[in-house]
Amino acid sequence: MQTRQTRLSPPRAHQSARSVVEDLLRAALAAADPAAAVAATVEREGHWLHVGRRVYDLRRGRVVVVGAGKAAAPMAVALQRIPGLALAAGLVVVKDGHGAPTARVAIREAAHPLPDERGVRATRALLDLVADLGPDDLVLCVLSGGGSALLVAPAPGVTLADKQQVTDQLLRAGATIGELNAVRKHLSAVKGGQLARAAAPAQVACLIISDVVGDPLDVVASGPTVPDPTTFAAALAVLRERGLLASAPPAVIARLEQGAAGHLPETPKPGDPLFERVENVLVATNAEALDAAADRARALGFHALVLSASVEGEAREVGRVLAALAREEAARGRPAPLPACLLAGGETTVAVRGEGLGGRNQELVLAAALALEGLPAERAVVASVATDGGDGPTPAAGALADGGTVARAAALGLDARAALRGHDSHPLLKAVDGLVVTGPTRTNVNDVMMVLAWPDAQETRSSVG
Repeated sequence: MQTRQTRLSPPRAHQSARSVVEDLLRAALAAADPAAAVAATVEREGHWLHVGRRVYDLRRGRVVVVGAGKAAAPMAVALQRIPGLALAAGLVVVKDGHGAPTARVAIREAAHPLPDERGVRATRALLDLVADLGPDDLVLCVLSGGGSALLVAPAPGVTLADKQQVTDQLLRAGATIGELNAVRKHLSAVKGGQLARAAAPAQVACLIISDVVGDPLDVVASGPTVPDPTTFAAALAVLRERGLLASAPPAVIARLEQGAAGHLPETPKPGDPLFERVENVLVATNAEALDAAADRARALGFHALVLSASVEGEAREVGRVLAALAREEAARGRPAPLPACLLAGGETTVAVRGEGLGGRNQELVLAAALALEGLPAERAVVASVATDGGDGPTPAAGALADGGTVARAAALGLDARAALRGHDSHPLLKAVDGLVVTGPTRTNVNDVMMVLAWPDAQETRSSVG
């Protein structure tokens, strides 16, 4: 990891607090490794291919690979490496900088989180690839977080600019991924089960790495191979509840209103016979990453406890809660005995106001730093990191802070409270060496949040004496 090894003086560990955070993060990322997840799920045995609960006869037709997401390239590479599996063709769409060397699968890069014309062209080529498949052919689909922005096929009457604008508005309004995707599905010709519809009558086996709280498969990458339980009316309600009916593009409002009135066909729903030929398999999750981090923490001598893999809410509020847990650990050694490692996962949101630079994890950590102010720096640390390596429009994956972070910032002339008010966490955390930088990890299973706490060194020495 591209991080500086600043020592924060934990008295009961041989590693610095930063290196513990990085160590646990490496364990979490290894558990979410895309290639390993695919290799553990797909197996060829003679002319049979085992994927999840189904078995496919490789003698009967062609095998093509399609997909999208930040982890799609290594997932495609893993399929290429299956001995004896002959791929006829393939195309996956990835975020800029997330490619990998492939032979039979074309890698197309496009913009994220706002879609661009490259994504439109790549998605058009992907749909052309599956358009002429027959009932004996097999589509191996690989999907991960980021797929919603990368699979771009605007519905009739809606332009790419319309989709870009409403996506940006929803992100700035703090919409959840479920809300965002409910809208995007109904502005698309590929999301919400429509890729499965386009590939019919071919069989489809889709391998999915979840970046969504609770792992609902219809939400990951907007569920292009999954029945869509959302409706035009639900998408319209999202814009209403987020206060965007007056400012969203007119073409978006018109399409959603027409669909809600029953004048446009819905996305394919649960129970549609289309999905009898589709198998969706979850291959990596946030919960598995947290469990791996907890195991590593125990090996380092911590009492580890996974609190939840379903954390949502405003980032700064979650940061305050984690800081409260850190203070409880330092003062009373609960809910886990000291030294303690509390782990949580999920995805917070930020309702952005102003032009500050940061991301949800950095904002969470800055809020935690303010709530930890005055606690001895060696007693506790709060960290939060995006497993895809990108936290907002910054080069950082996340950050860590302790009870001295605010004072260190003040010594540099930086006001932590003003930075939090302005959603400007990145410059301050960079200045105090609080950033965690990993570069693209090529996986995505939400965020990993950590509370590390150690006994008071002086009290420990007194009790021993």
